Amino acid sequence: MANFETRFARMSRRAAITGAAMATMALAACGGGSKGAAEGDMGLGAPEGAKVTVVEYASVTCPHCALWQKNTWPAFKAKYVDTNKVRYVFRELPTPPVDAATAGFLVARCAGSDKYFDVVHQLMATQQEMLTSSPRDWLLRTAQAAGMSEQQFNDCVTDKDAVAAMEKRVQAAQAQGVTGTPAFYVNDTQVITPGGEGASLADLSTAIDAELAK
Repeated sequence: MANFETRFARMSRRAAITGAAMATMALAACGGGSKGAAEGDMGLGAPEGAKVTVVEYASVTCPHCALWQKNTWPAFKAKYVDTNKVRYVFRELPTPPVDAATAGFLVARCAGSDKYFDVVHQLMATQQEMLTSSPRDWLLRTAQAAGMSEQQFNDCVTDKDAVAAMEKRVQAAQAQGVTGTPAFYVNDTQVITPGGEGASLADLSTAIDAELAK
């Protein structure tokens, strides 16, 4: 246990550095924009190259992301993803506590591509457990529910290569100009709904349907 805690603390410090870099990095244009594929993208719905791509930048520790996931995702998924009308792309952008968010995304990836979204959605749905127990216990329970052993979990969240890949994804998000979560793009245009919970289904539908009609 002590060995794990030490390794996890090291990973946490590296993740914290990533978070600081996110806050200070100069923003620049990102080649390909939000519609272009990026390394590490996780997608659902229509295949890559679809007429309309909806990109969501989110974090498993972001309360507003969790609210969007609970209140809007089911209807959005049924209307556009399950029907293959759009390609939905999820991009990871860890938010405070950055170490827990980073570890959560690492667990989702270690669980396998077929379980990735299930793990991400479960973490969002159970965010309060991070506060009522501990981040490690919350993450471990989720990992075990996805079929991982405790040793696999330990190895996963302290994988230096995986953390480095996460840092690259964070840098790509910042280069895109993303400064908060959740953030939504329909092709290369950001869709914003006042209120902070993310883009509403109505606003997303307006943007998506306009692109589909072109």
